[in-house]
Amino acid sequence: MKEPPCAKKLILDLDTGIDDALAIAYALGSADEIDLIGITATYGNVAVPLAAHNALAVVHLFGRDDVPVYPGVDHPIAPATLPKMRGTTPDERTQAYARWQNGGADGWQTDVPWSPTPGSVAVHHPNGIGGAIIPDSPRAPEAPGSAVDFIIAAAREYGPDLTIVPTGAMTTMATVFRNAPDLKDSGINITLMGGSLTLPGNVSPAAEANISQDPESADYLFKCGARTTMIGLDVTHQTALTREKAHEWASLGTPAGDFLVTMTDYYIDFYLKNQPEIRGCGLHDPLAVAAALDPSLATTFGFNLQVDLEGPFRGRTIGDRSRLQDFDKHTQVALGVDVSEFLDRFMARVTAAARG
Repeated sequence: MKEPPCAKKLILDLDTGIDDALAIAYALGSADEIDLIGITATYGNVAVPLAAHNALAVVHLFGRDDVPVYPGVDHPIAPATLPKMRGTTPDERTQAYARWQNGGADGWQTDVPWSPTPGSVAVHHPNGIGGAIIPDSPRAPEAPGSAVDFIIAAAREYGPDLTIVPTGAMTTMATVFRNAPDLKDSGINITLMGGSLTLPGNVSPAAEANISQDPESADYLFKCGARTTMIGLDVTHQTALTREKAHEWASLGTPAGDFLVTMTDYYIDFYLKNQPEIRGCGLHDPLAVAAALDPSLATTFGFNLQVDLEGPFRGRTIGDRSRLQDFDKHTQVALGVDVSEFLDRFMARVTAAARG
């Protein structure tokens, strides 16, 4: 008899690059703890269409064609630059952010699709998954832009039993709370990968990659009253996957295991060339999923955050001085992590998922 689905539900909001694919595998390997009810596609490592395509292909490879994929918002609220156009001014960005908050048009005033930066392409490969070739899914994603309504409906149905893990641009999540502000009191659990408090950024001295994709959306998410946990570079850079451990998947003799080896080889090569101090590849997104499922893996500090929106620190996650003395802290920021326990769980769960 098939086991009934878990009461606890999970949505992954991914810009499906390499560590996002590892996050999917971790979630699928945790099926006895939580039920992955859907993936929503955001942008960052890749554009939304490729994020959705990759997510569908990965769950297909792992034998989970029951997991639907919903495309989300595909561009930032107040971009600093527009493709094939001039850069925007601070006043234009401020006005666009204000309009958007009031339900008006955002600042993406072009028909040209959003595309990833050369840096993102270098980290994850043009195909987003380290150049690994896997079969396409026989399924198509859900309707364009359907992620927002899917998340709102799931939050209203499951409330505190729903966990959402955003690991790319926060635009879809910010739009959820703009469109349905009542959800901030619904008890849903949001554990995001992004930001940094104690380390420099990884795309600028101040900004982490996911936050930098759309600083305004992250700022809104931190300030809207929703309760979040931030799994940032402070802890993700303490965890690393070595080539020796990654190559254990080759012994599985499965297409999923071979995929993991090829994909992580590319990722590890990039890290060893550009961030050798990590001594492997970062496990950013899987750590966010792991901490969402078991908060005891991370040591957190309560904070009310904002994101710097202008100047050389655009994209920096920092304390909000206007709420410094508020007793209620809306974000728990992870500053410590049980590295050995996480790495053991990561290998066990991803291996179980890849074994099939």
